[in-house]
Amino acid sequence: MDESGVSAQNTVMIFDTTLRDGEQSPGAALNVDEKLEIARALEEMGVDIIEAGFPISSPGDFLAVQRISQEIRGCIVCGLTRARREDIDAAAEALKDAAHPRIHTGLGVSDVHIRYKLRTTREKALEQGVEAVKYAKKFVDDVQYYTEDAGRADPAYLYRVLEAVIAAGATVVNIPDTTGYTMPSEFGALIRGIVENVPNIHRATISVHCHNDLGLATANTLAGILNGARQVEVTVNGIGERAGNCSLEEIVMALKTRRDLLGLDTGINTCRLYPISRLVSQLTGIPVQPNKAIVGTNAFAHSSGIHQDGVLKERTTYEIINPRDVGVPDSAIILSARSGRHGLRHRLAELGYMLDDDQFEKVYQRFLRVADKKKTVDTRDLEAIVADEVQMFFEETYHLEHVQVSCGNQSIPTATVRIRGPNGQVFCDADHGTGPVDAIYRAINRVIGEPNELIEFSVQAVTEGIDAVGRVTVRIQADEPVNGAERRVFSGHGADTDIVVASAKAYMFALNRLIAARRETEKRARASQ
Repeated sequence: MDESGVSAQNTVMIFDTTLRDGEQSPGAALNVDEKLEIARALEEMGVDIIEAGFPISSPGDFLAVQRISQEIRGCIVCGLTRARREDIDAAAEALKDAAHPRIHTGLGVSDVHIRYKLRTTREKALEQGVEAVKYAKKFVDDVQYYTEDAGRADPAYLYRVLEAVIAAGATVVNIPDTTGYTMPSEFGALIRGIVENVPNIHRATISVHCHNDLGLATANTLAGILNGARQVEVTVNGIGERAGNCSLEEIVMALKTRRDLLGLDTGINTCRLYPISRLVSQLTGIPVQPNKAIVGTNAFAHSSGIHQDGVLKERTTYEIINPRDVGVPDSAIILSARSGRHGLRHRLAELGYMLDDDQFEKVYQRFLRVADKKKTVDTRDLEAIVADEVQMFFEETYHLEHVQVSCGNQSIPTATVRIRGPNGQVFCDADHGTGPVDAIYRAINRVIGEPNELIEFSVQAVTEGIDAVGRVTVRIQADEPVNGAERRVFSGHGADTDIVVASAKAYMFALNRLIAARRETEKRARASQ
């Protein structure tokens, strides 16, 4: 202890209860093999204690604790009990093969728990708790005692209980904010009061277990640490009863990121945080919310053009954590309508597209149009845009400026097109057809007048969803020989969120290729004369 009465120990023990409290999340039931897989991942990550389950609650829980005890050798394995002999017997049996076993027992200490849940008195509850600790000590040296609903208990009674159970042999005392009721200032003061008023507190480690009903689990846990707690009870992704528990990844990274302020360490390999988050999410079926701190998909994603520009110049402008420190490969530049040129150019370079300024500007303007229609523009969208706007290795003779279609089950499909010609002239025309695409192609043919036969038309969704970019590929066959080839075939492609527009672009692309090839043939013929 230092002069303030707070332990000088500079390491915070990580007690993971994902397999016990976390599994109590509705729909999160895990089988024995799944629990064992998570336990191995927790051990590899470096947690100090794994609360493997509540052995007496079911045969499956007993077997899970037993299997984990047999296979996990690098950390303490803990089993939960009520302050009852039959519970403790079950836990002791399940833990008998553990390299480092711990029994976690206890009782409620708030008057509402004592009166309505336990239906007893303060004195009898205290006696029952002391007897439970003494009985558990017959099986294991390491006994943890929980004082359920400590956040709403009378502090003086709580101090008495803690002194008594420590005297009986408890090595860890767990101070839970069971209902997530307390404010950080209150919870911090509660831990400080324990440090100052329990005479033998130096003989036990203070642990804190905070629930997230008011969204304060991490804040309360940190308040407990600042006031003397040196064990924290957490779950991966913060899963657990009701609104969940304190999140393991948030506490670990808060301690690491603000070591300058807190001066405390954990034994966690933080690079394993993201992989284990995904493992727990996959096995429990509980998705991680996108904006979840540390492990959410948006935790290191930047959409704003201002933020993207800053992060690309210097990561620390908008990131206080290096994503690789938690197992995320790198920051994500999310392309949306708010993204700027810097972010788009960076992403294109990552994809291998080295565009000159004119090409990039064409892609950027097209990107903005797509981004206005979609929430985000992903890799496949970009590839389609680049293919449509840049990879036209010939002079465009005719440019489609506008297309409009009228169709329906009670009307004749009709299309109107506006096309800019080789000398800047603008042509407008319309036609009808068997469907909207046929009508568009007939209208285009009226303007351009290049005889051809459409021999292939295919449509593919580039991305998923109703707002997907559609990619159309067409192949047309010239009616007359081109470059000495008999009825040469030309392909074209177009992409747009409007499949009708994409169809028009694809046809124009193929026609321009045909016209460019014919012009080259004529040029060569003149040169040979």
